[in-house]
Amino acid sequence: MLVSTTATPTLAQDAEMAAAIEADWDGHLAALFEHFHRNPELSFMEVQTAARMAAELREAGAEVTENVGGTGVVGMLRNGEGPLVMLRADMDGLPLKEDSGLDYASTVTQVDADGVQYPVMHACGHDSHITALVGIARYLAAHTDEWSGTVMLVVQPAEERLGGARAMLEDGLYDRFGKPDYALAFHSAAGAPVGTINIADSSNLVSSSSDAVDIVVHGVGAHGAYPHAGRDPVYIGAEIVTGLQGIVSREVAPLQPSVITVGMFNAGTKRNIIPDRAELQLTVRSNDPAVRAQLLEAIERVAVGTARAHGIDEDMLPEVTHQYGTPANINNDALARRLDTALRSAFGEDAVVVQKQTGMGAEDFAYFVTEDTGVPGYFIGIGGTPLEDIEAAANGGPPVPSHHSPFFRIDGEATVTLGAQALITAVLNLAAPS
Repeated sequence: MLVSTTATPTLAQDAEMAAAIEADWDGHLAALFEHFHRNPELSFMEVQTAARMAAELREAGAEVTENVGGTGVVGMLRNGEGPLVMLRADMDGLPLKEDSGLDYASTVTQVDADGVQYPVMHACGHDSHITALVGIARYLAAHTDEWSGTVMLVVQPAEERLGGARAMLEDGLYDRFGKPDYALAFHSAAGAPVGTINIADSSNLVSSSSDAVDIVVHGVGAHGAYPHAGRDPVYIGAEIVTGLQGIVSREVAPLQPSVITVGMFNAGTKRNIIPDRAELQLTVRSNDPAVRAQLLEAIERVAVGTARAHGIDEDMLPEVTHQYGTPANINNDALARRLDTALRSAFGEDAVVVQKQTGMGAEDFAYFVTEDTGVPGYFIGIGGTPLEDIEAAANGGPPVPSHHSPFFRIDGEATVTLGAQALITAVLNLAAPS
């Protein structure tokens, strides 16, 4: 499929598309975006969001199936012979109390799976993703003369927990609805100027792998004044934390990016009691599958070896558990070359910006496009911050709030409309009428 037509929308089509999407923002999408922003839901608990998305996609003309991989929704737009193009939008929010200052800021709370009630906000722009997906569906359904084939509209749960994509696949997404010829998605980008489309560099690396690892360190409790009478899991755990950094600095090749961060270390109840266990929670990042496997193996080796060095019995060695994870998200080379060219043609060279990796964030869209699936993937970023805000921050003004911040805010109109136009451009390129 990657060698099929490379037609791109004409300049007239580009202008007409932009006008249509802007009109849809004014007439429908703006209110929908504000609704989603006011009413975020936590991962795998997006019941009302999923119901609204199902209704919106049905109204747009899609055949809709609900409860795929939990709360996931799949809409199918069929328009004759042609490729199957999958478009994915994630829909979950985060357990944060919003302090963005927006008139439509979230004030909702929700009881999560752990039984704790949390404030919830869209602090990563997923509300813009699902709103844009509705706009895309409405445009494609109204302009069937511009494309041919089938578009699979995937509303994914639980991206923030890196579990939703895998859950939808395990629920038979590709078996039930067809294996896509292409899979596409975008993500809002706080800190990138509105009006810009971020594409990957020549490596086509979009985001790193991420793995959640828990370590339970067992010890022998004792009085804090008599440490020799026990085996202190806090001390052992502290040495494990230090040892884990040696994996990155002394075992992984220096030119291979990798991160092991211990984000939680929990132990004890009182200052003069040595507890009998300590709990560590880790996030592990890499860009290479072999390095990923190396890190996960080494974490267990360091944890167990450190405990043995402190005389912990074999039946009390640390428990190392891989909770969940996602591989690195890497665009397909041929598809990226094709669609990078199409976006530059449609939006201009200045609007399409190569984005260098500056951190090791993760994205579970990667599950949809692993080598095992054989599905070529393409993932882009859409600038969400007004340029004047970025310039002000560079000149000593307020910093631009990052993703996952209670202050997070993006220009909803600019993000939704450009995100919709970019993915529509990609669909029209890949599914041009024969």
